[in-house]
Amino acid sequence: MAMGRQGARQGQMMVLWDELPRSPGHVFYDRLQRMLGDAGFDRFAEELCRPFYAPRMGAPSLPPGRYFRMHLVGYFEGIASERGLEWRCADSLSLRDFLGLGLDQRVPDHSWLSRTRARLPLEAHEQVFAWVLERLAERGLIQGDRIGVDGSTMEANAAMRSIRRRETGETYREMLTRMAKESGIETPTAVDLQRLDRTRKGKRTSNAEWASATDPEAKITRMKDGRTHLAYKPEHAVDLDTGAVVAAEIHPADEGDTSTVKGTLEAAAAGLEAAGAAPDAKAPADLVADKGYHSRAVLKDLAGGPWRSRIAEPKAKGVQRWQGDVEAQRAVYGNRARLRSGVAREALKLRAERVERSFEHTLDRGGLRRTHLRGRANVQKRYLIHVAGFNLSLVMRLVLGAGTPKELAARGGFLFWLIDPTAGLIVILVMLPEPSPDPASSTGC
Repeated sequence: MAMGRQGARQGQMMVLWDELPRSPGHVFYDRLQRMLGDAGFDRFAEELCRPFYAPRMGAPSLPPGRYFRMHLVGYFEGIASERGLEWRCADSLSLRDFLGLGLDQRVPDHSWLSRTRARLPLEAHEQVFAWVLERLAERGLIQGDRIGVDGSTMEANAAMRSIRRRETGETYREMLTRMAKESGIETPTAVDLQRLDRTRKGKRTSNAEWASATDPEAKITRMKDGRTHLAYKPEHAVDLDTGAVVAAEIHPADEGDTSTVKGTLEAAAAGLEAAGAAPDAKAPADLVADKGYHSRAVLKDLAGGPWRSRIAEPKAKGVQRWQGDVEAQRAVYGNRARLRSGVAREALKLRAERVERSFEHTLDRGGLRRTHLRGRANVQKRYLIHVAGFNLSLVMRLVLGAGTPKELAARGGFLFWLIDPTAGLIVILVMLPEPSPDPASSTGC
């Protein structure tokens, strides 16, 4: 019996790791890696982030290109949390290869992502976003002639039960308990508090009176589905001819469209300038927006500048009185005249299609309808790289026919393994879909 075991051991053959067959990787991430490498992304990221790292202190830092790549994976895989990013990258050999990690190297954990995000300023993330826009411009995906603007809502990482009165610090539950005792209920139960909250008069939670204890910058707002939550307001400026997002700003959720549009247009002008398509007063770009952006002040500010307004006008309730404000009258009438053209009707239809699609991809399919970060600056940093992933998907749809790994699989991009047992050969066939002639026409998966 012992001799048999010894003979079995002697008959075994040792195979070195380098001699084992390697996985071909993931077609999508291989092509994305090649594109980023050819454009010098890692060299750009290291030079950009060098001033924010100590020259010599402790263990060598991880490359900043890996930090941005992990957030790109968040878009392509639809992962919102940084713990989820860590788990997904650790579980996939193709993603480890995309991050430039060997099998003996550990995937950076979520705390490293948080520390790196805190170390790098918002300006660094904006420059990475602009770098991606330059890559789109090289492939003709930035036109800059028609820009559509719209906003959405993103649920904050804070619960409504965490809100406190700004003046007294009283929580919402403490307020209900006090009101219940004042009404004669000495020891109110949770059911009593719920009943009181439903039936009390003047029920209102305004941002002027209440604030979150965990994320003071999150604002109480009504979401798209009608629920009330603490939230932020992402606002996109989209090139209507290609679908590329040239600006992605995070604003307080309680600010109206007419208040936030100025900051978004400033970011859009910076993005278009990085892409070599900045508008100016001599060659203005069309600004296409819905009725929420229509106001006399907005139209006056846009008049004579780099943006030519084509903003839908709400129906007037009565006779408009200008009170001698000739500039406002001229701006409103000029915008109204431009809305009557067929160009405006086509642009408004494109805005409803492509701006909403950018939100669908980044927030719903991309997983960021609810953020796992706190503080508007932190959310803005993560969101910029997330939307940069959306922009890179437009390039991938040109070269590969699919903008995400799931879309590649749905469109027929598969790996076939043909094994010849007699010759001991493994042949890998990769079948890819046809590249899309219009990268903005696909809805993705």
